[in-house]
Amino acid sequence: MRTIRIGGRTVVATDVLRSYWFVAAERQRVYHQRLRAAPAPWTTDAILSNYRFTNAYRAADRVSQDLIHVQYAGPQAPDELLLRTLLYRFFNKPSTWQAIEDAVGTVSLETFDVARINRHLERLMARGQRIYSPAYIIPPPPFGARRKHLNHLLLAEHILASGATQAIVSAGSLRDVFDTISSYPSLGPFLAFQLTIDLNYSTIINFDENQFVVAGPGARSGIAKCFVDTAGASHGDIIRWAVDHQEEEFAHYGLDFEDLFGRRLTLIDCQNLFCETDKYARVAHPETAGIGQRTRIKQRFTPHSAIHAPFFPPKWGINESAIAALADHSVASADDLFHNVPGLREPVGAHLR
Repeated sequence: MRTIRIGGRTVVATDVLRSYWFVAAERQRVYHQRLRAAPAPWTTDAILSNYRFTNAYRAADRVSQDLIHVQYAGPQAPDELLLRTLLYRFFNKPSTWQAIEDAVGTVSLETFDVARINRHLERLMARGQRIYSPAYIIPPPPFGARRKHLNHLLLAEHILASGATQAIVSAGSLRDVFDTISSYPSLGPFLAFQLTIDLNYSTIINFDENQFVVAGPGARSGIAKCFVDTAGASHGDIIRWAVDHQEEEFAHYGLDFEDLFGRRLTLIDCQNLFCETDKYARVAHPETAGIGQRTRIKQRFTPHSAIHAPFFPPKWGINESAIAALADHSVASADDLFHNVPGLREPVGAHLR
């Protein structure tokens, strides 16, 4: 056991805390190896090799990468950005976004046709295709439709019509944005926070990710496994401690951490890492109790070839560093970095600089 001062309190950490920092460092090492097209296996850790885990940085995950492309490839008017972000993340599945585009063409306020999209998604479902990702539990909004997906289309329409865009644009903080989003039906605290971070990737708002965090159920369980006694420290206090002390924690456990092209882990990343640690500990520390009854990891990892060169919100200022780092390994050029952002002739967000 290890005692740590967090928020003026002395908390007691378990051995799982080492696994928290190990998962962050090792998963990030896997990410960089895959970017550099290194051959598998990318890790000797049996758990990370056999089961699916997210990246240490949320924005580097495949679906978040796809969303960021969707945000920056289309019109940048706030209403348009809000529509694309909501539609994408409600389903959280790249193939469903492609299906929506197949139904209406380029998604915009002008082309957004609930009836047409509904018919197309119904056809896909009739053929046995799944249109929702299993990553989040997204409850159906109460709009009276028989099908969950139609209720989500109606919810997006309702949010746009209700003046949410203006409230988000005029928000004074990330918390204000969260309060606006969470006021809509079926968007509970965790999902509303995820959507808040998604919008903050775009040009519609630009707040520091370290302003505010909401711990989801998985993160709360991971925290319970990492700390046997939190002495009253809140989940937010513990996640912020992880952000503030990341470099010294990696050093404490003798771990090398290769960050995201100069970007440190932020609150959303450390929140996600507690969730991933909850999963990891089910196998690595089966004797350690969390919250809930989950004892196994459901999704297996299937290795694929090297991943695409990444694209991050240009306002972060790390895309150029990514180009340079990957070019050193003959993996990426400037054209590679932006090749799968439709319609782009120059790096997105150049107008922001």
